Amino acid sequence: MRVFLLLLLAFGTERALAETTLSPKEAKEMRCLALNIYFEARSEPVDGQLAVAFVTINRMQNRRYPNTLCGVVWQKRQFSWTHDGKSDRPSEHRAWGQAQMIARFIFNKYMALPEKVRRIMDRTNGALHYYAPKLADPYWAKAKEVTFTVGGHVFLAERS
Repeated sequence: MRVFLLLLLAFGTERALAETTLSPKEAKEMRCLALNIYFEARSEPVDGQLAVAFVTINRMQNRRYPNTLCGVVWQKRQFSWTHDGKSDRPSEHRAWGQAQMIARFIFNKYMALPEKVRRIMDRTNGALHYYAPKLADPYWAKAKEVTFTVGGHVFLAERS
């Protein structure tokens, strides 16, 4: 939580983030990121929600994944919430508001930073994957390197 509050102080308040005008395409991309944060990590601490956002961004910037946030989020069978048969409409208003605020910060402020600064801020250290050990023991995780653990998620990158 401390990291997130420092980021908000450094880059603007919630009100300043909310005042940014987005094109319809940008608004759609930001909504996809917010949905992923919400459905993958709404019960996690803010650092865990940020980590999910970082993985989503890292994938978008990796040539092996789609080059848009919506493309990454909706890529077939990548995030469990996109194919679980449940509603994709957020129902917890407070958690949805927080996911939107984090997505707006990532989309408008974090992405505008130089790549070197973004690498420093990304506590997942470039992770492209994560899982919740209480819910799954994926076979593919054994071939990856753990880079960060927060809340109920373990974040992983390709082995060097």
